[in-house]
Amino acid sequence: QVQLVESGGGLVQPGGSLRLSCAASGFTFSSFAMSWYRQAPGKERELVARITGVNSNTYYADSVKGRFTISRDNGENTVYLQMNSLKPEDTANYYCNAKFAWLDYWGQGTQVTVSS
Repeated sequence: QVQLVESGGGLVQPGGSLRLSCAASGFTFSSFAMSWYRQAPGKERELVARITGVNSNTYYADSVKGRFTISRDNGENTVYLQMNSLKPEDTANYYCNAKFAWLDYWGQGTQVTVSS
């Protein structure tokens, strides 16, 4: 049974930091590209960051470059998103995604709210 379980969301002040985690099980984690998406109320889901399975190459949306860092631990089957210098516009539900060929799995999401 495939599971992606996100954690680490919460309420943080502008300029603060959060670290999201996504614990994966039920598939060969190291083979999958892992991504973080986010969706704010009234907006479409957008890709935030991606890390490939084999070489751990990374991609970031322009809006988070220099502030967010994606990483993975293949031994722990976990992907992380370190978020620094958070802004109110980063407020959204953040989703973990695993993709390999036609296989595409999603977590339930974790809420991040950036507000003073």
